[in-house]
Amino acid sequence: MPQDIERLIKASKKALGFSQPLYSGFRVGAAVIAGDGRLFTGCNIENASLTLSVCAERVALLKALSEGATDLRAIAITCASGEPCYPCGSCRQMLFEYAPGIKIVLPSKRSVITLNLKELLPMPFIKKVP
Repeated sequence: MPQDIERLIKASKKALGFSQPLYSGFRVGAAVIAGDGRLFTGCNIENASLTLSVCAERVALLKALSEGATDLRAIAITCASGEPCYPCGSCRQMLFEYAPGIKIVLPSKRSVITLNLKELLPMPFIKKVP
C-alpha cells in the first residue's frame, strides 16, 4: 500500500489547488482510494451561507460513492499550511457511515500521520433501526 499512499497524497495535494476558500482562506484537498485502485479527489468549497460550504473530505467521499465505489480504503487530507489537517466532526461521521474501516492519512511538512477512523471517532452516532 505504500505506493498507493504516495499516489493518494499526491492527488490530495493536486486537489488543494482547486480549493475555493472564499471566506476562511483555509485551503484543503482530499483524495480517497477505492479497493480497485480508483482515486477520487475533492477540495473545500465555501459559500456566503456557511452551512452550504462543503469540506474536501466530503466532496471526495461523495464523488467516490456517486461513481459506485463502496470499498474505500484510505483518504489523504492535505491543507495549504503544511500542518496535519484532521477531518471535522461532520466528515468523521460521514466517513464512518460509508467507510468505517478507512485509514486517515495526514501528510505534513514533517511527516505523514496514519490513523484508523476509530481513533478519531471512538463513539460514532449509529442509527438504530427498530
